[in-house]
Amino acid sequence: MNELFKEAERKMKEVVEHLRREYARLRAGRANPAILEGIKVSYYGQLLPLNQIASITVMEGRILVINPWDANALPEIEKAIISANLNLTPKKEGKVLKIEIPPLSEERRKELVKLAKQMAEETKVHIRNIRREFIEKIRGMEKNKEITEDDRRRGEEQIQKITDKYNEEVEKAFKDKEKEILEG
Repeated sequence: MNELFKEAERKMKEVVEHLRREYARLRAGRANPAILEGIKVSYYGQLLPLNQIASITVMEGRILVINPWDANALPEIEKAIISANLNLTPKKEGKVLKIEIPPLSEERRKELVKLAKQMAEETKVHIRNIRREFIEKIRGMEKNKEITEDDRRRGEEQIQKITDKYNEEVEKAFKDKEKEILEG
């Protein structure tokens, strides 16, 4: 049963980590290199992640600076950022690209909070599905006479405790993101 608990915990943790990565990509009015995660650049016939062909730094809180290791990649990087539909406009300055992150309007902030809330709710659904999966496994173990009814009850309680722990983490991640968005 301990293996089941560890497995349930691992799966729930992965789901929460995924939410945190998605939140990092959610633009909150501040420059954050994670906004550009997932952008692939055509570089000598290969599609490579942007962070593998350039360094991305934050300047003055609202400006991302992209410094390619090969200056010839600059036009391709610019094209990839524009085609990613992030509503970001890179400006070429010498051998670097600069992207100014505009402050968010009040309306856009509310939309982002709504989106963050939706992402949190979807994560909770995933956690509930994992909970259901493991409770079914525990009930199956009781049905197959591998564990007693008391063991099943204790196992279900333990799975619920793990579920509650990760639901709290989702809530905390949402509250943190909401605060970040609203303070911008």
